[in-house]
Amino acid sequence: MDLEKDLPLMIYDDKCYVCIQFAKMVNFFAKGKLRMVGHYTEFGKSIRDNFLDSNALEMFWFINKDTAFGGRAAIGPLISAIFNLGGTNSNKISIQESCDIGCKDSLAVFFRSASLITHSKKISLRNQKN
Repeated sequence: MDLEKDLPLMIYDDKCYVCIQFAKMVNFFAKGKLRMVGHYTEFGKSIRDNFLDSNALEMFWFINKDTAFGGRAAIGPLISAIFNLGGTNSNKISIQESCDIGCKDSLAVFFRSASLITHSKKISLRNQKN
């Protein structure tokens, strides 16, 4: 699988209310220039299977040409990429919402927000390119 043409991209949990709102915010600041992929889409599943590890669903990911950053480790590179995105190719990205009412309660919001602080991972993609 070749990701080069789709980079940089962000993978988020498209079944979680908090994650969907976060993806919408990132998409707003990136002005539609960052590819947004849901964990539970076919493309998201393919990325997880080919590049990420077994705990990929526990956090959001930012992937650039060399590294996949997960959770807390992704915040810095994501912000940097938003400020450095070039070009005028603006994609009108629709963030899919497929969450039920249970993911919107305050306890779910708390635990999902706390997972951002507790989960962090970096995976080098240099050796995984085919």
